[in-house]
Amino acid sequence: MGIGPRTSLPNQKLHIQGGDCLKNYIQVTQGTTGNLPSGTPIYSVQITNECPRDCSIAQIHLSCDSFASELLINPMIFRKLGINDCLVNNGKPLADGAAISFKYASNAKFPLAVSSLTCSP
Repeated sequence: MGIGPRTSLPNQKLHIQGGDCLKNYIQVTQGTTGNLPSGTPIYSVQITNECPRDCSIAQIHLSCDSFASELLINPMIFRKLGINDCLVNNGKPLADGAAISFKYASNAKFPLAVSSLTCSP
């Protein structure tokens, strides 16, 4: 039931109101945790703010390809906004050290990577 290796993210600095953030402050990990009765794999995803200083990060958008799930996901935690655009935590700040997680079921493992974020004061 372990979560797989971390998704590699480019060390890109975003100059945004409230300071500078690096995309790699947000770590996205996912791994399989079992199967639905139909045999569809279930994936567990954890999104963590690993900012080394006291910083909250908001408006976390992930590139998510054509994400779809056979399991319902609380849209306040994770939701698809459009093609290759998914929003984390309803856009609200994720404090440093905080994590948010969800599970999805799909025959395909979707690559999830940070596409944009906002530094929160």
